[in-house]
Amino acid sequence: MEKTIRIGTRDSELALWQARHVQQQLEALGYTTELVSVKSTGDLILDKPLYEMGITGIFTKTLDVAMINGAVDIAVHSMKDVPTRLPRGIVQAAVLKRAPSADILVYNPTENLENRLKSAENTIATGSLRRKAQWLHRYPEHHFTDLRGNVNTRLKKLKESDWTGAIFAKAGLERIDLIPKNHIELDWMIPAPAQGAMVIAAMEKDTFCREACAKLNDPTAAIATSIEREFLSVLEGGCTAPIGALAKIEDRKLHFEAALFSLDGLKKIGVDRSIDLNKNRNFGSMCATEVLENGGKALMAEIKATLNTEV
Repeated sequence: MEKTIRIGTRDSELALWQARHVQQQLEALGYTTELVSVKSTGDLILDKPLYEMGITGIFTKTLDVAMINGAVDIAVHSMKDVPTRLPRGIVQAAVLKRAPSADILVYNPTENLENRLKSAENTIATGSLRRKAQWLHRYPEHHFTDLRGNVNTRLKKLKESDWTGAIFAKAGLERIDLIPKNHIELDWMIPAPAQGAMVIAAMEKDTFCREACAKLNDPTAAIATSIEREFLSVLEGGCTAPIGALAKIEDRKLHFEAALFSLDGLKKIGVDRSIDLNKNRNFGSMCATEVLENGGKALMAEIKATLNTEV
C-alpha cells in the first residue's frame, strides 16, 4: 500500500483506544498507518456544561479542521459526538461493529442502592441533558450536578465526592476496561443516537482512504445508526435537546424506540415501532415527524427558549 493513512484522534485514553482499534484493523489488511492526536475544545474547557458552549460537534470540530487542512487523513469518533450534518467535503467512511449502547450508573459504595434511590436525598452527576431528563422522569425528586472531563477524570471525581453516582456510556468504560463492580445497567434509559458506535470520517475526494475504511464497515451498525441519526436530525434542528433513540435489527426486523423529553423530565413524547428491515427508508424521519406532530414541535421550542436564556 503506497500511502500512510494518518489517523486523527483526541488524546484521551478512550479516544486513543478507538483510534488504535481502527489502526489495528487497517494494518491487518495491509495498510500503513500513523496516529495523530489533538485536543478538542470539549477537552480543554471543563468548567461549563456542553450545552452552554453553543458549539455543534465540540469534540469533532478540531479533527474536522485537521482533515480539511491536510494534517490527518481520517478521524475516529464516538459516533454519538458527531453532528448529523458533516462539514462540506467530509463523509462517513465506515461505522464499526457496535458495542453495547446502554447507559450505566456507577455508584459510590452504599449498603443498599435500591433503598437509597427511593430517597429524595440523592445527587446524580452527568453533563448530559438526555440522561438528566430521563433520570428525572423516573426520579423527579433527585438532584443533579454537572460532570465533565474524560471518563478517567469523571470516575476520579465521583470517587472523591459524596454523590450517589454518575452516569456513563457502558461502551466507553468497557473498551478501556474501567467498568467497576459498583455499577448497574440502566435498561430503562434510551441511549443517545448512535451510542456505542464508532465512526470513521474521511475526505470525500480521498478515494484511497475511503476504500480502505469501507472494508471495516458493519452494515447492521450502519443501518441502525443512520435511522437514529435521521430521527435526531429531523427532530433537533441543530439544538441540543434531551433525545434518545435506539434501533435494533434482528431476523430482518427493525425495532425502533425513541423519545423527546422536557428538560425537567416531566414530559415524554415517544415512539415505539417495529417494521420489516427492507422498509426502513426514511423511517427515522417519519418517526421524528410523528413526535413533532404529537407535541414535540412545541416542546422543542420550549427547550430552545430555555437553553438560549441560560447560555
